Amino acid sequence: MADRVDDRVVEEFSVTDAKSGPYGISSGADGALWLTLVHSGEIARMTVDGAVERYPTGSRPTIIAAGVDEALWFTRSGDDHIGRITTEGVMSEFALPSGSGPFGICAGPDEAMWFTEMNTGRIGRITPEGRIARFELPVRGALPSMVVCGPDDALWFTLNQANAVGRIDLKGKITLYPLPGPGAPVGITCSADETMWFVDIAAGRIGNVAPDGAMRMFPLSDPTAKPHAITALPSGDCWFTEWGANRLGRISPTGVVTEYDLPTPASEPHGITVGPDGAVWAALETGAVARITP
Repeated sequence: MADRVDDRVVEEFSVTDAKSGPYGISSGADGALWLTLVHSGEIARMTVDGAVERYPTGSRPTIIAAGVDEALWFTRSGDDHIGRITTEGVMSEFALPSGSGPFGICAGPDEAMWFTEMNTGRIGRITPEGRIARFELPVRGALPSMVVCGPDDALWFTLNQANAVGRIDLKGKITLYPLPGPGAPVGITCSADETMWFVDIAAGRIGNVAPDGAMRMFPLSDPTAKPHAITALPSGDCWFTEWGANRLGRISPTGVVTEYDLPTPASEPHGITVGPDGAVWAALETGAVARITP
């Protein structure tokens, strides 16, 4: 359905300068927001009223997610590590083979964290103790991107260069769902009705995969909007970032899209999450976070 622009107020909170680059964002068990500062090699903790603490880590921390152990886990795409930080700021790290290029990460249904390896075309699993298993994808050069836990005791992920959404069960069985027409999916989330929603950064559209495998696509009015990340609310709506259009977007379960302009031009919105206050928060690579009340 056609896009519409809403004049709801979007707030911005400064985190750092544009050289540090907030990229990924997640809510922690401590009621704070946690961000990756991809360019400065740091993790930031921010309260909902804007107080910020920063912790140095390795090269290019990218995606961050809450673990079942109440710590935050993140990928370091610049030096091939999985990182872990407690809510008190204690850091640990786990090395991957050189050239892995870890990117997406999420908590699985099995008390482990699951992650993608962009460069090697694998899905990985790491236990809280650091034991790692890796699963080969059936497509070479697929560029697995973001990953999320599904409603079916499986992990769902996007294949940016294979134009598909994938599913892997806990035994490593992989199923692929090709997108109709050319595209490049990136962000993925699971909605309240057990539908998997994803964004297609290349074709400027939002898609979903129903539990029976049926796929639907919803083109945005601006095909160059470059939707990047997506998150689901308990209401059934999903919110996403439009990197190319400098907006946040909302899509209803029936496909109605509403868009919200960001106050600062060219703010480069990337990661998005539901905050501990119930609002939607997005990481802006130019040095801030945006907040909007659903």
